[in-house]
Amino acid sequence: MPLPDIIGYIASICLIFGYLPQTVHTIRTRKTDDIALGTFLLMGLGAFFFAVQGVMLDNIPLFITNVITFVMSVIIFGIKMYNDYFRIKDDDRKDTRK
Repeated sequence: MPLPDIIGYIASICLIFGYLPQTVHTIRTRKTDDIALGTFLLMGLGAFFFAVQGVMLDNIPLFITNVITFVMSVIIFGIKMYNDYFRIKDDDRKDTRK
């Protein structure tokens, strides 16, 4: 196997396992107060475009890695949006009932 492929596989493993703990933690706890919305939005978009590039270059590892990363970003982004916008509305309703 050529050295660039080996480096690519190592990078893929690092990227996926770098994202995975945050995704699992966010799913389990639903806590997103310390997560920067813009960061996960831009990282998710970057992963999406790298996945597109993987298809265009017929680079399956690049595609698969970035699809997985994109999905994890979407999950975190979705929970963050829910917490920041819908939970706030629920908290406001509770405050007006007191």
